[in-house]
Amino acid sequence: MSKKVTIFTTPTCHFCHEAKDYFKKNNITFDEHDVSTDAKSRDEMIKETGSMAVPVIKIGDKTIIGFDKGAIEKALEE
Repeated sequence: MSKKVTIFTTPTCHFCHEAKDYFKKNNITFDEHDVSTDAKSRDEMIKETGSMAVPVIKIGDKTIIGFDKGAIEKALEE
């Protein structure tokens, strides 16, 4: 069973684009929330992480701040 993947991004974030490209290249379906225009998602992200840093990637019940391939691969395998 595949885990739900959600990514919180901004349009100008280089690492957000890298993360989305990684998911697309590896055929990983994800939901994207642009926190620059979506206040509800921004508030959810800040509550979860205590930070405005993006990307924030949620895989199942794991939260990863930044584009960390190793942590993403580990979370997908668990």
